[in-house]
Amino acid sequence: MKGHECYHCKQWVGEGEAHDCWTTTEAALTKDLSEDLREAYERLRDMAVEFGEQRIYASGSCIMFSRTSCYFFVRPKRQYLELAVFLGRSIKSPRIKRAEQKSKVKVAHIIQVKHRDEIEEPLTDWLREAYEFEPVAKTIKAARVPQPKKKAAKKTAAKKAKAKRK
Repeated sequence: MKGHECYHCKQWVGEGEAHDCWTTTEAALTKDLSEDLREAYERLRDMAVEFGEQRIYASGSCIMFSRTSCYFFVRPKRQYLELAVFLGRSIKSPRIKRAEQKSKVKVAHIIQVKHRDEIEEPLTDWLREAYEFEPVAKTIKAARVPQPKKKAAKKTAAKKAKAKRK
């Protein structure tokens, strides 16, 4: 049978067969989760929806939660849900596995969730802070954009000599 192996997903694609491995859904990303992880995800999603208007969509191997840009995402793993929460400050906590500076104004905090009972304070407070910080981050970023500096005119040796003669 003629065809090829997809570079991304390693699935065999027959000749002339349609293939789109990048199209995914929330259901596809959560279908193989254990009952505990599925309940944790549902609680997390319901809590995030209560924050207000936003877009929730699947992208690659993640489920993104965004207003105008992503304020946190969930990456379903076999043993846990990996959350990346974008805040304007760095937080030190045993719940946070690591923090990575992602831009001049955002720090990604990586958190593992294994059970629905873990979706409580301080995690819920951090998620709300990320939701509220997302539009503020844009104004901070706009304020930090450096204005082009005017180049100071350098006097050449000829101009300096001319100025001394006067």
